[in-house]
Amino acid sequence: MATVAARRLLRPTSFTALSSARRFLSSNASPPPNRSSNTNSPVSFDWSDDEENPSAPPPTTPAKNPALPPPYDPFSKKPVVADPADPTNLQEIFHRMRTEGLADYAIKMFDGLSKDGLTHEALALFSVIKDKGAMPDVVAHTAVLEAYANAGPGHWRDAVRTYNRMLSTGVAPNAYTLAVLVKGLGASDRCAEAGKYLLDMLDRGMRPNVATCLAAFEAHVRMEKVEEGKLLLEEMKKKGFTLDEEAVRSSTVKRGHEYAKMTAIECLRCPC
Repeated sequence: MATVAARRLLRPTSFTALSSARRFLSSNASPPPNRSSNTNSPVSFDWSDDEENPSAPPPTTPAKNPALPPPYDPFSKKPVVADPADPTNLQEIFHRMRTEGLADYAIKMFDGLSKDGLTHEALALFSVIKDKGAMPDVVAHTAVLEAYANAGPGHWRDAVRTYNRMLSTGVAPNAYTLAVLVKGLGASDRCAEAGKYLLDMLDRGMRPNVATCLAAFEAHVRMEKVEEGKLLLEEMKKKGFTLDEEAVRSSTVKRGHEYAKMTAIECLRCPC
């Protein structure tokens, strides 16, 4: 139901509500007085001072006059927001960010946070959109990070670079941001990096869900670094994190990665 409310907020159907939504999602809207520093600006993605430039430049300006999709159907089994047809076509994805806005990405973040029980954080995210009239910077940066993470192994450095730039500009990541990064690194077989940011989640007081943890462990198994995966889980235990064995057992993993699940359960049973 929380997702339904978010969808209604960003995708109204009445003319008055539509005009209001366009006013605070459009780049033409003037920033409100005392604008919060956690909202996006046209210079959020200036990569000019990086040593290496990403293969596809992220958007440099917000969207103009975003077109709102059809109303949300709470009974549909489809994902809250459809993934791009070709996640490797970064030019097209960034073009759509510029022209259609970040509403879809905000809804995905809201849905992800809500499913992990972080409803208060999800609602706080949308209160910025509703009350300040601007898209939070965490949504904009995470959208670019997610595009790189989903584009394949060749773009994992771009994903990490986006995350580091996010931190350097004073934008705090949330649990959804780091989950996207860990999953993307895991899918790219960057097991050491995936483990690093999994621990970063714990250091920030976040509790990674089972899918995020397994993404890192599966990468360790694929790269035949099971012992390193066990050490990672032990480090997580030292930080006070306990992975629920039943949740791991009942989770859905990719075909052929069942061993990763069994390895995690084996580590959970370890008395050390």
